[in-house]
Amino acid sequence: MSSTLQIDPSFRIAELEDYATQQTLAMASTLISLVDLRDRYTGGHSFRVASYCRQIALRLRLPHEDTEETVLAASLHDIGKIGVPDRVLLKDSGLNDEEFGWIRMHPEWGWMALRNVDDFRRASLVVLHHHERVDGQGYPGSLRDTEIPLGSRIIAVADSYDALTTDRPYRKGRTPVEAMKEILHCVGTQFDAQVVNAFCQSMPGKELAASN
Repeated sequence: MSSTLQIDPSFRIAELEDYATQQTLAMASTLISLVDLRDRYTGGHSFRVASYCRQIALRLRLPHEDTEETVLAASLHDIGKIGVPDRVLLKDSGLNDEEFGWIRMHPEWGWMALRNVDDFRRASLVVLHHHERVDGQGYPGSLRDTEIPLGSRIIAVADSYDALTTDRPYRKGRTPVEAMKEILHCVGTQFDAQVVNAFCQSMPGKELAASN
């Protein structure tokens, strides 16, 4: 009888898949850190948005693969801001039209940075469309309703909520209740109703009360 230990091939495949996932997440963390070096707000913001997106995806009962893709895209949604000049990205007051034009480019730059990496290809499309609006007034594609990837619609809500509740040099953040009321006010124009409802359900008591 041979004493050689036989390894189940399925175990080896699972091990390789876990390793590949770990490497993908490590690469994503590195990319986020690059943005964080320029703007401390953006890095922390991305992690918080990813956390909110996971909560929403779980409430929507998305398949595991779709949930992880959305969370990955949320982690990387601002990676295109690497291309935004410091004078715009780090400005401590409101932006003029020319400066906002630079900001509007970051979803496309993020898509271009990610699309050629196999593990990021699907997530790159979610990144590309995270500033679309359900009324078609968003950018870069002026997509409407379900033309917008679900992951992008999820990020739009989480991104806006975190931006509203975070202090910036030029304005103080709103309370969670105030931010949730603003999100609810924009349902059907900026945000998807199903996604907002899932987000409300995922929040603690005070925020949930604001939705009633």
